[in-house]
Amino acid sequence: MNRFKSLFPQPKPIIGMISLPPLPGYPAFHTIEALIDAALADLEALQRGGAHGVLIENDFDQPHTLSGGPEIIAAMTRVAHEVTARARVPVGIQVLLNDWRASLAIAAAANAQFVRLDFFVDRVQIKAGIIEPQPKAIIAYRKAIRAEQIVLLTDIQVKYSTLVDGPKSLEKSAREAAAAGADALVVTGAATGIGPQPEDLHAARVHDIPMIIGSGLTSTNAPALLPYADGAIVGTFLRSGPHPNDRIVESQVRALMASI
Repeated sequence: MNRFKSLFPQPKPIIGMISLPPLPGYPAFHTIEALIDAALADLEALQRGGAHGVLIENDFDQPHTLSGGPEIIAAMTRVAHEVTARARVPVGIQVLLNDWRASLAIAAAANAQFVRLDFFVDRVQIKAGIIEPQPKAIIAYRKAIRAEQIVLLTDIQVKYSTLVDGPKSLEKSAREAAAAGADALVVTGAATGIGPQPEDLHAARVHDIPMIIGSGLTSTNAPALLPYADGAIVGTFLRSGPHPNDRIVESQVRALMASI
C-alpha cells in the first residue's frame, strides 16, 4: 500500500495546519512556553473537531528565509516534541521557505510522521530567488539520517512561484514528483486561501499516487473539490483570523468535516 494511505487510511483525510506564532529571532516572539501553548491549543481543537492529521509550520516567521537558523530549528523541535507526545493523529513538519533538511531532521527527532515540501521537482522563481529542485538530495538525506519512515508530501508548481524554464503541465510535474519518490502530491491555488480548480486536480492525477489539495479548501467548496482529490491540508478556513495569535476554531473544523 502507498505510504501516505498507510498513514492516513481514511478515504479523504483532512490535515489541519498548526501555524506557530513568530519564533525566536523575530521581534514578535514571546516565549517558548507561549509557542507550546498555542500549538497544543490548535492540536486539541483539530483533534476534537475530527481532523485526521496536523502539520506544524512557521509561516508567521516573516520576512521568510530560505532556511531556518539554529534558533528556529531548536524551537520547532521543542514544540513538535510536545505536540507528538499529545497527538492522537499523525503529525507533520514544514520549515519555511525551503528548509527540507530541517523539516526532515525535526520530524525524525520529534517522532513526527511526515513532512510537506513546497519545492521538489520544479525549478521556480519566488520572491527570494530561484529554487533549484533537489529530489535526489532530499531522498539521500532522509536515508542518511535513518528517517526513511517519514512520508513526503510534495507540492507541484506551488503557489507564489513561477516556472523558470517555461510552461510545464501539471501532469508532467506530477509524473516527475512520483518518479522522484514523492508519497503524495500537493496541489494549490494561486495564493493562500484560494483553492485549485477541478481541472488542475484532474491534470495532476498520476496513476495511484495520492494527490491532495494544499490551499483554499472550505466547507463551501469541499463538496465540489474533494471528489477530485484524495484529501487536503487546511489552514486559513479553520483559524479565527489572519494574525499570528489567532487560533484554530473547533466549530470551523467540525463544519468542514461535516461538509465532506
